[in-house]
Amino acid sequence: MDSIDRDKIVHSSALDKHAHKNAINHQRHGRTTAIDDHSDLQVLKRIKRYLLPKDFVISQDLLNEMVAGYDIGDPLADDLATDGIRFAKQLQQFIIDDKTNLRFEDNTLINHPSFNALTEQFSRHPDWFDPKLAHIGAIAYRRYPLMLIWLLRNVALMAGYSIPALSLPLIQTGALMHDALPRLMRTYAYILAVSEHPQLHSASQHGKPAIERILAIGSEGWQQSIKVRQIHTLVRQNLLKGKAKAANGVISNADQHHLPDGSWNAAYWGVPINQTDMIATHLQFSLLIMRGLRLLGARISTEEAEGILHLWNLASYWMGVDLQRLPKDETACWKWLYTYLSIQQLDFKMGQPLAKALHDLPRQLMGEDNRRGRFVEMVNASVTRTLVGDDIGDGLNLPKSKIRFGVLSSVPILFALDTARQHNSTVAHKLEAFRAKRQDNMNWWLKKNDDYYK
Repeated sequence: MDSIDRDKIVHSSALDKHAHKNAINHQRHGRTTAIDDHSDLQVLKRIKRYLLPKDFVISQDLLNEMVAGYDIGDPLADDLATDGIRFAKQLQQFIIDDKTNLRFEDNTLINHPSFNALTEQFSRHPDWFDPKLAHIGAIAYRRYPLMLIWLLRNVALMAGYSIPALSLPLIQTGALMHDALPRLMRTYAYILAVSEHPQLHSASQHGKPAIERILAIGSEGWQQSIKVRQIHTLVRQNLLKGKAKAANGVISNADQHHLPDGSWNAAYWGVPINQTDMIATHLQFSLLIMRGLRLLGARISTEEAEGILHLWNLASYWMGVDLQRLPKDETACWKWLYTYLSIQQLDFKMGQPLAKALHDLPRQLMGEDNRRGRFVEMVNASVTRTLVGDDIGDGLNLPKSKIRFGVLSSVPILFALDTARQHNSTVAHKLEAFRAKRQDNMNWWLKKNDDYYK
């Protein structure tokens, strides 16, 4: 063997070692696993078969970006929280009211650089925001309002409960376990606020064209984004300090991977509510709900899909997500989600308390012996199993109906009603009245029972 061949072998060996080092680099947090550990997961097989290019392979650059995002929270809001500042109410007042009439107890807030940066972010729409495209997305997202709550509950939320890194913060704070109903309704209220759009006949009201009122400055979606961002920040700080104890007695200390003093183990989990996990939540509310609508028969055009993602890009940007980390189009979103799901450690035991709390809601509201409540629960479980996968349904201990597809026959009924409203003004009027009444009841209930809205 001559020296040239030996040099080639040495060089090739060095490249192999470098590639191997890069390949395992994404596992520096305990929450991650090898990229092929979940290759048999039904949801991954479906995404790869139907939604990704045939030549798709997981990108090392994307893996690196995701892992780096585990260690980044919301720098601006976290900076304020470190200084003991709650910003939501003051920020809204500072932007909406006449600044000259506002009186602060001291100049700490208005002179704080992070508060000023948030003021700049929330005072106007960013240059990249296209209100026309967002308007198209909002109309498409709300075209099937009766289906939204089903897909939020049974697809977007349930799908996330199999991922312990997403479940543990909810369990430790008691969210969606002890307070399942208000948290579900609060989340539903938020997706409605983000997608709220003027009716065509009222386009000239308030002196603004309809498209200029989509996620307008001062709108309900804008206000709730600020509130949610502050709540996420407070939860993040409490988790890092080990102040959230609701998981004790529910999840073993070994599974929580606490530090010796009982505080959050960032080396294992990453920072709570971090950039990467916030993008996963962004895709739960946009991409997964949109996919669910399509699977149930909704016709959503390419432009409408782009509009839905654009609408949620602004909402996520307002909630503290780094815009540069968001996937740029629908295919990129599926690549991102596939990669994320491929490397998450799955622990169904962690998500089971959350899944049970959410699953049991209908009978809690209607009564333990209520047949309708049991039927609604079975329909909900069947939707999750059909759209997310039986393996995740089994892992979360969701019931399995022997007549699943018979149970799912109720789904097209709601879809048919949502479709009929587009072609029949009488049906549209009655369904809109029903939706408005339900939303008014929900808002009344939240303001009476949920501290978040008081």
